[in-house]
Amino acid sequence: MKEMTRKSLLDAFAGESMAHMKYLAFSEVAEKEGYPGIAKLFKAIAYAEQVHATNHAKALGLIGTTQENLKEAAGGEHFEINEMYPAYDAIAKLQEEKLAERYIHYALEAEKVHEQMYNDALKDVEDNKDKEVDKVYVCPVCGYTAIGDLDFDKCPVCGVPADKFVEF
Repeated sequence: MKEMTRKSLLDAFAGESMAHMKYLAFSEVAEKEGYPGIAKLFKAIAYAEQVHATNHAKALGLIGTTQENLKEAAGGEHFEINEMYPAYDAIAKLQEEKLAERYIHYALEAEKVHEQMYNDALKDVEDNKDKEVDKVYVCPVCGYTAIGDLDFDKCPVCGVPADKFVEF
């Protein structure tokens, strides 16, 4: 692919991905404020933005086999843990942005778990096995993720009650 086209598609992928996430957040707000129809509209258009982002990712060759995707995902988490979030945390501390510090801490701690989960799943794929997963739970406040039954009463990162976790 020619460089200008690649750059354009990367920018479009980033924009569509951000729109997808923003519209999902907007949907949650509309739902909480009592506008279920508007919430549905935001969710539907968020899905459309996901379709666009996925198409751009395919054209860019960003989506591979499960094994390749797990390596990519683990590498992304590793970067966030070791470079991105520590740098962002230093900036937030320097500028005394307490809320940003809290959310950066939450993300950093959750990413550590995610990297391990991806690496464990990669080992399974390398052995030609699927990951045995009955339930996956995610904290709705910090993103901490747990596989299987929860063996704690509160989130180990942010303290949210375990019964508030979202089940997948």
